[in-house]
Amino acid sequence: MLNLVLFGPPGAGKGTQSNLLIEKYNLVHLSTGDILRGEIAAGTALGMKAKTLMDRGDLVPDEVVIGMISSKLDNNSNSNGFIFDGFPRTSAQAEALDNLLDEKGTSISAMLSLKVEDAELIRRLLSRGEKSGRADDQDESIIANRINEYNTKTAPLKEYYSAQNKLSEIKGNGTVEDIAEKLNNMIDTL
Repeated sequence: MLNLVLFGPPGAGKGTQSNLLIEKYNLVHLSTGDILRGEIAAGTALGMKAKTLMDRGDLVPDEVVIGMISSKLDNNSNSNGFIFDGFPRTSAQAEALDNLLDEKGTSISAMLSLKVEDAELIRRLLSRGEKSGRADDQDESIIANRINEYNTKTAPLKEYYSAQNKLSEIKGNGTVEDIAEKLNNMIDTL
């Protein structure tokens, strides 16, 4: 089973690249952002709580996210694998994910980390916010908070996967196709 963590700061292109990887390798996409936005659109209590946190640029509690992921894994147990987009974000989440996957008889194959400069991330997110209407992509201070959250709380997660020899870093600049080719080349060597 091919299980990938697609990693990088907000605006690095994880969603775009996830879609290409899903199609090429026939993987199930587990995007915590999409799951949470679905809850928000449905108006659930979890969705409203998540919206308040997301609008401030804060993270949603681990136990909520792990529960959602466990359910998605169970509902797709016969897949070729999964691509984790936006999760894990901390070492504690990575350990919880490793434990969950171990219980289900599988593990993470690799972490693919997209590297993009902060100024480019802000430009991309503001542009995305204009097109999508997402509130968390329209306010530069919220974007800056999200990038700061990533740099202080999430980026250290690379060390966790590096210690397991599962980290591959890719420059996230260039065309979508160029980045996809770099990712495919790394995956094909696994």
